[in-house]
Amino acid sequence: MKKLITILSLGIFSLGYSQSDYYNDYRRSITDVNWQTVAANLLLSPQQKSDLFALNNQYSDYDSWNRIYGHNPDQWRTDRYASIERIMGPSKYEKFKNKYYKGRNPVAVYNRNKNNYKSNQVKKYNTIQSKKRNNGVNTKSMNEYQRRKKLNDGSHLHVKGNMNSKGKSGK
Repeated sequence: MKKLITILSLGIFSLGYSQSDYYNDYRRSITDVNWQTVAANLLLSPQQKSDLFALNNQYSDYDSWNRIYGHNPDQWRTDRYASIERIMGPSKYEKFKNKYYKGRNPVAVYNRNKNNYKSNQVKKYNTIQSKKRNNGVNTKSMNEYQRRKKLNDGSHLHVKGNMNSKGKSGK
């Protein structure tokens, strides 16, 4: 039974970034930038502005986005920024990228965010597994408790931490 639970929890944590998180990144790529200011600063033509705003309104809800990217949610980044580059042109896109993404490729920025999320999930999983292995006992405190108990000076009675029902806890 424990093996089954472990396998299932590994599967859940290995899925990492859910599709709704990808959609949230997509929405942030639109809402985190003041597109009116971008159009004004880069001196975009009326046609470029129109195309850019149409691109931003392309997927107004999760369902419309999911119909296109549900099978490959990573693809939105490449598609979106390739379209922005096509609309703006290479030189204006480079200026846009330098100002809003510090010269980095926006696709790489969102991929880094995704990977950061995954590493946080792995850390959470490892913490949970560590607590399970130690049966909820704070190993560092328990080691200190054992070390002080061997000294036979009574200092082991004052070690803070989770000692379960062993040792004095004042309760």
